[in-house]
Amino acid sequence: MNSRGTGVLEGVRVLELGQVLAGPFASAILADLGADVVKLERVEGGDDARRMGPDFRHGDSLNFQVFNRGKQSVAVDLKSDAGKAAFERLVAEADIFIHNLRPGVPKALGIDGASVCARHPRLIYCEISAFGHLGPMAPRPGYEPLVQAFSGLSSTNGGPDDPPMRAGASICDQGSGMWVVIGALSMLQRRTHTGQGGILQTSLLETALVWNGQKADAFINEGALPMRHRSGHPGFVPYEAFDTADGPLLICCGNDRLFGKLAAEVGSPEWARDERFSNNRARLANKAALFEQLEPILASTSREHWIERFESAGVPCAPVHTVPEALAHPQVQALGMLSPVGADGFSLTALPLTIDGERPGLKAAAPRLGAHNELHGLPAFDPNNT
Repeated sequence: MNSRGTGVLEGVRVLELGQVLAGPFASAILADLGADVVKLERVEGGDDARRMGPDFRHGDSLNFQVFNRGKQSVAVDLKSDAGKAAFERLVAEADIFIHNLRPGVPKALGIDGASVCARHPRLIYCEISAFGHLGPMAPRPGYEPLVQAFSGLSSTNGGPDDPPMRAGASICDQGSGMWVVIGALSMLQRRTHTGQGGILQTSLLETALVWNGQKADAFINEGALPMRHRSGHPGFVPYEAFDTADGPLLICCGNDRLFGKLAAEVGSPEWARDERFSNNRARLANKAALFEQLEPILASTSREHWIERFESAGVPCAPVHTVPEALAHPQVQALGMLSPVGADGFSLTALPLTIDGERPGLKAAAPRLGAHNELHGLPAFDPNNT
């Protein structure tokens, strides 16, 4: 059970054969919720994420710590007889198996979904691919920026004159991990009634298409894509970031009542009666004319001045923070999102949920390669002697 947190998945056993992000993120979520997670790694260096950046702890990168906290590590050669036997023993004990191996590798190793589930029918077998398990590109590997580009997601980021750009976060990798958790827990519930496991499949491409679904559905059903906005919204005006005298401020007027309040606070109450601006559809058609007047007013005074006025009047707004500014804000501090990692002297961002008023804590730091081989009946592993 977690050193602090809910441990709601205590007793659930997870076996992960993951690389870098999507698969490891899925099992990290399950570990934070109290599941016992065993991470299988190659004997030659383990998960590539261990070297994904400079040395942070024990030769491993910070990225590896982020996505592998609270797990056990077993280093095995799945091509060897001993490695195959170890896999069978571990997967027989598992409720959930997660991998994001390159397409074709599971079948070559004899651990594809059909084969493993035939041998272990109660197992929930989860696989994450880049482009999906069907279609002409199913065999292809892929990475986050490639999928963002291929899916059209990059083309919707930025303003109308900007080049396509990827989202800063790995939303396809991490989103795919979230779908695995949602699907696996759903199948775990189903298993309580049927006694049967099954195969769960998702991909970075499917995740990207869902994240971009609002844009795609507009194209399919209305025949046009919404305009690109760096921080704005295709359906509301004003609903984006503006420069103030000392920093950007995002304003969200999601209805005409809020716009009327905004107009009054900037000293132009007549805008609410102007036929060009009096309702949202009129403002959409006359956005340039409105902004020609609004932008210099906002730029004339400090951000804090406008925040005080708008918040007092009930106009939704927020400063556009840097990461350090966001972390230092009292609201973020109050949520307690940073969790200490065991006794290792550092903290990581915890799960964005609380259960019975308690946020799941982080059990321990990420394991050293092969640190738990003996615990699972394998010879002690020395990563410096491979």
